[in-house]
Amino acid sequence: MNQYRVLKPLIALLLLVCAHASAQTQQASQISIGNGENNWITVEGVTRNQSTLTFSEVQIDGNGWLVIHPFEDGAPNGDKYVASTYLEDGKNLDVTIKVHKGLVSGEMFIVMLHRDVNENKVLDFVFVDEQNVMDTAVFEGSTMIGHAIAAP
Repeated sequence: MNQYRVLKPLIALLLLVCAHASAQTQQASQISIGNGENNWITVEGVTRNQSTLTFSEVQIDGNGWLVIHPFEDGAPNGDKYVASTYLEDGKNLDVTIKVHKGLVSGEMFIVMLHRDVNENKVLDFVFVDEQNVMDTAVFEGSTMIGHAIAAP
């Protein structure tokens, strides 16, 4: 009898963990990238002067970062970033961001928003789990605010 008293809560916990993992997997497969209602990056008309890009408008709800992730072997690599620039809450116009490794016309990259979670004006790109860094990506629902674009 004592075995059942111990097993019942363990089974319930296991079922809860499995349900949570299943929900996370389902949610991850439904994630899209683009603009939201309160956060966006205008990618039309991006200009380039050597390795510096200028975005005409970036809106962020809260202080944060515009971050560029490279493509490697034809796919985005979110584990690295090659550029970042600080953004203040609200509409930011003519946002410049220098790509440290340089740029080649047509080269693909991901440009996205990250929240300055601890408000220290330092991009904390330190992984806190297998997918997330301390200064987290900005989402509206299941839409991550970002775009895959080619360098002009």
